[in-house]
Amino acid sequence: MSDSHARPDDLFSVLTEIGIIHQLSSTAFERVLPDDMRLSHFALLHHLARLGGHWSPARLANALQVTKGAITNTVKRMEAKGYVCVEPAPEDGRSKQVSLTPAGLARRNEALMMAVPALVPIAEHISAEEAAAALPFLTKLRTVFDKARD
Repeated sequence: MSDSHARPDDLFSVLTEIGIIHQLSSTAFERVLPDDMRLSHFALLHHLARLGGHWSPARLANALQVTKGAITNTVKRMEAKGYVCVEPAPEDGRSKQVSLTPAGLARRNEALMMAVPALVPIAEHISAEEAAAALPFLTKLRTVFDKARD
């Protein structure tokens, strides 16, 4: 193994820190979400808002790393509230495609705004330069994991 490659124990330490950060940030974020919204609901709306387009439930389940049953439940709840639209896929008419509605985008944006006050105390400890410096590494790590799962 080349000296330029990260050692497995160093990578494990990085992943441990990311895992802990994920747990802490998810709990904190869920506390500030609107009362009728769970983190899984926000994740679906945020994913569709970021990437747009029409997504099959199977593709959404894969992207969000949840079961098909879990995504079906989340999609049904968000459809009932008018946040997503579920239509037959034009290719075959049997499968479904999910897309974000304007109401869903507004609800996602509202949830993000509700999180801002919770981020202020954290931002006081992290400079803009530190956040910008971390992003390329985190993006690269996500990309490597994303490619490895396909």
